[in-house]
Amino acid sequence: MTRSRNIPRDAMGASAIEASGLAKSYGDKVVLDGIDLDIPRGAVFSLLGPNGAGKTTTVQILSTLIAADAGQARVAGHDLVADPDAVRRAIGVTGQYAAVDALLTAEENMLMMADLLHLPRSEGRRRAAELLDRFGLADAAKQLPGTFSGGMRRKLDLAMTLVGDPSVIFLDEPTTGLDPRSRRTMWDSVRELVANGTTIFLTTQYLEEADQLADRVAVLDGGRIVAQGTPDELKRRIPGGHIRLAFADAASMDATADRLALDTVVRDAEALTLQIPSDGSIPALRSVLDVLEAAGVPAEHLTVHTPDLDDVFLTLTGGAATGSATRSLSATTNSPKESAR
Repeated sequence: MTRSRNIPRDAMGASAIEASGLAKSYGDKVVLDGIDLDIPRGAVFSLLGPNGAGKTTTVQILSTLIAADAGQARVAGHDLVADPDAVRRAIGVTGQYAAVDALLTAEENMLMMADLLHLPRSEGRRRAAELLDRFGLADAAKQLPGTFSGGMRRKLDLAMTLVGDPSVIFLDEPTTGLDPRSRRTMWDSVRELVANGTTIFLTTQYLEEADQLADRVAVLDGGRIVAQGTPDELKRRIPGGHIRLAFADAASMDATADRLALDTVVRDAEALTLQIPSDGSIPALRSVLDVLEAAGVPAEHLTVHTPDLDDVFLTLTGGAATGSATRSLSATTNSPKESAR
């Protein structure tokens, strides 16, 4: 199941999560240094950052597990401080380690969660059966989780999170340690949840995961959000995109390079290639094709490279080594309220 990005904000409804100036320190160590968030309902929001950047702390604050030192936040329309119980009733949390009871069967784990949520017995059994079937675990309902693969345990953990039908789910590095097939199965589950209106707050160190799932991405470094936007917006703002042309002979390569007349074209005489800086847009590609046509020489191969989220991550994180790039990108990145969709 796929879903389109760039969903208009007015079509998404009110914000699922709003935060202003959230701060948290442990002694002299500042973990969060005043972050702002505005996440629309029914979206996947991904928070990226290196280890120790404050991703898990952000999730813990917004899910009422710990208190912020400063700032305000509302989740699912409820104030974290004034009405934490209402926040807890509206959310689900799944971490990187499946929180299932190894001494209970899959079905018993589900029913235990229903009891903890004070669901009527008949409703709890209905929800448990429905979710086990939805996640392909119905045949394993009477088995202990110790017999499950990592992917099955993670699916059971997510199914338990959904017993209370939360409107907002925090997924804190949910696919850590999973094999590629299990990871993609989890992605499909996330897409299905969002298609049904659930808001997902995702932290991950797998940048492909954020690129595949997120409607909006924020990069957290040193306790601050240094940039945020759609994945495509962030990638377009990182330098390094180019078009690479490969030729059959040096004469064709030189004729094309002469017509391009750009100081930034990189020639590789041995590989018979030209590398032309480009943002990867259709107009930029068309202009190169026009030059090839005017030169009257064909290119053997044409490839377009655009920066990915790995490039974004490496450019924006790492402190002083990338500080100037971070400041440059942050200066041109819209604020969350200006860009929320």
